[in-house]
Amino acid sequence: MSAGHSHDHGHAHDDHAHGHHELGFIRKWIFSTDHKVIGMQYTVTALVFLFFGFTLMMIMRWQLANPGHVIPFVGSMLSKQLYAGYMNLATEGVLLPEGYNALGAMHGTIMVFLGIVPLAVGGFGNFVMPLQIGAPDMAFPKLNMMSYWVFLPGGLIMLASFFMPGGAAQSGWTSYAPLSVINPGQTAWLVGMIFLITSSLLGSINFIVTIIHMRAPGLTMFRLPFFVWAQFVTAFLLLLAFPPLEAAGVMQLMDRLAGTSFFMPSGLWVSGKAAEWVGGGSPLLWQHLFWFLAHPEVYVLILPAMGIVAEVIANNTRKPLWGYRSMVYAAAFLGFMSFIVWAHHMFMTGMSTKISTFFQTTTMIISIPSVIILTALVISLWGGSIRFNTPMLFAIAFLPMFAIGGLTGLPLGLTSSDIHLHDTYYVIGHFHYVVAPGTIFGMFAGIYYWYPKATGRMMNETLGKLHFWPTFICMNCIFFPMLIQGMMGLSRRTYDPNIYQAGLASLKLHKMISWSAWIMAIAQLPFIFNFFVSMFAGKKVTENPWDSTTLEWAAPSPPPHGNFLTEPKAHRDPYVYSPPGRKDDFLPQHVVLEV
Repeated sequence: MSAGHSHDHGHAHDDHAHGHHELGFIRKWIFSTDHKVIGMQYTVTALVFLFFGFTLMMIMRWQLANPGHVIPFVGSMLSKQLYAGYMNLATEGVLLPEGYNALGAMHGTIMVFLGIVPLAVGGFGNFVMPLQIGAPDMAFPKLNMMSYWVFLPGGLIMLASFFMPGGAAQSGWTSYAPLSVINPGQTAWLVGMIFLITSSLLGSINFIVTIIHMRAPGLTMFRLPFFVWAQFVTAFLLLLAFPPLEAAGVMQLMDRLAGTSFFMPSGLWVSGKAAEWVGGGSPLLWQHLFWFLAHPEVYVLILPAMGIVAEVIANNTRKPLWGYRSMVYAAAFLGFMSFIVWAHHMFMTGMSTKISTFFQTTTMIISIPSVIILTALVISLWGGSIRFNTPMLFAIAFLPMFAIGGLTGLPLGLTSSDIHLHDTYYVIGHFHYVVAPGTIFGMFAGIYYWYPKATGRMMNETLGKLHFWPTFICMNCIFFPMLIQGMMGLSRRTYDPNIYQAGLASLKLHKMISWSAWIMAIAQLPFIFNFFVSMFAGKKVTENPWDSTTLEWAAPSPPPHGNFLTEPKAHRDPYVYSPPGRKDDFLPQHVVLEV
């Protein structure tokens, strides 16, 4: 804790020397080194990106439900020719195939790398984790600021690619070579990715050092809230899995700009003539490097959500988490295993049966720790006096949604069933059950739960429930039919479903999915209204509105610079709810018991 002490003395010294001068607006809110402000910057930026990525998907859904029809509202805008060499997404208001591909690639990239990861790790991790361990700030505040200011340009470069010659990336969010090397519009995607990866690396180093070195006195590793453990494992995943993709991104950039052939095979023909690249590059190498990141990436999305859900469930059942230690061990094992399952995305690449059997086996094994965590959370509900507030509704809904996502993944991890399901809508249904109703429900639970900590005001409960119910129903109406379409054999990258039998049969389902998506978009309006209006008009809260036990509620709401008025000390485990013989039904970690 010595680091924390010296940090505090430093602040006291500065304030004294400068006579308590306030930081200017730019230093306080824009180039801030305070983890809480950086967490809020990440949260708001990520929510804006999520909204944008969702909009791209709604345009694609129009094309799938009404192939060849003019897109309402935005069709004419997408058809405008801005300048020569600009890629049109649509002509006369009808989406073009290459426009559909560009929207698809950017939707996936934005949602994962610009939306959920920055929200889960940059937003919640930055804001909540130092408060939960009783630290005055992150270990490296300037590095923390740097991680946001590398993330934002990366995101803006990605979005700017829509207006560049050649347009946005069109090779899917996975950017498989050699298509991605030949396609125009990929360069901005790669440059943006390199920025985003750098941002995650800076953040993850900071998280690991902060959790190891800056914990409050008495806060041993097994007294940490489960949310902090989830962020700790996530930071290791980012630190170890992102460098291979950063290297791959630089190599693909070299293939595009410097004439190398890391991923360009010899003997490649493009548009009827031999390609000028000569070299024995390996397109499969890109897949290995990409999935070595992108499988741990799934757990980067899901672990923070599990952490949030654990906090909300313990708080609203008014009892300790069931099996806390087994959950911690399961999270650590999940992190370890996530590095040896990546090639289950590559069963169709002609690998030998020995190798595919290895990856099939590790994929089955990795489902075990997820089931342990999920089971512990479900058992935690048993016998609790549950408060059904908005954070709790989202947290409870997370459980079956993530369970469906996990169960539907098992057939994709088995080599024989994967042959039929690979690259169909079934994969989209499975993956989205994990990250859309799964992870995003966890994120919503976290926003409603920690909003009073960040702003000092509550969000409106009625609007919260008005947000939850249509979102929950529509999510299932969107993604469940996709599992059926996939089993019918509908290919996932089909621009016009009319072109073959499985598409014709599933057109009715496409219409249902699209209507559900548009209704779900409307259901987000109460949330957006609630989020911004509550900052000024929400009910003011006391220090601990949820009667919670973890250390972040020992700080004032909203916390001042340096977080705590007096240094907190941890005296017990994180979830002491309903202790026998006390009039209160909770005993916070920092409260000293009178003898």
